[in-house]
Amino acid sequence: MLDESGWSFQPFSVLSGADVYDLLQLRSAVFVVEQDCVYLDPDGLDQAGWHCCYRKDGHLLAYQRCLPPGTPYDEHSSMGRIIVDPSARGSQLGRELVRRGIEFNLATWPESSILIGAQAQLQRFYESMGFVVCSEPYLEDGIPHLHMQHPNAEGVVND
Repeated sequence: MLDESGWSFQPFSVLSGADVYDLLQLRSAVFVVEQDCVYLDPDGLDQAGWHCCYRKDGHLLAYQRCLPPGTPYDEHSSMGRIIVDPSARGSQLGRELVRRGIEFNLATWPESSILIGAQAQLQRFYESMGFVVCSEPYLEDGIPHLHMQHPNAEGVVND
């Protein structure tokens, strides 16, 4: 379900084996190898999510998963595993990826605000996308993180 611009949103159930391989490869290349962080990436949430991919010339350049309320946060939808291939950084692709994720979550789960666990170093970026910090810093897999929340379509932040 790739559109002419290279973007797709698909539930896990329709991803091909090649799609899953590509997204796991990109996630591992950045989150495990580049960030030198040993953790179990397949966390049991992929099956519940919608997977946003951007491909150019068949190469996966950007990815994120959008999760419904209840996975992992009770009253909030979520976005995670937000990633841009190192070769495409600096092109504003990350901003477009997050914009599309916000739009998708708010349209799909309009009663819910969006809660993310953001790497603390990306706080300004996420604030520029409408997220606000709603937790103290915490360590996740040895990396400082913050919970950040984006209001739902009606502008309500659910605490």
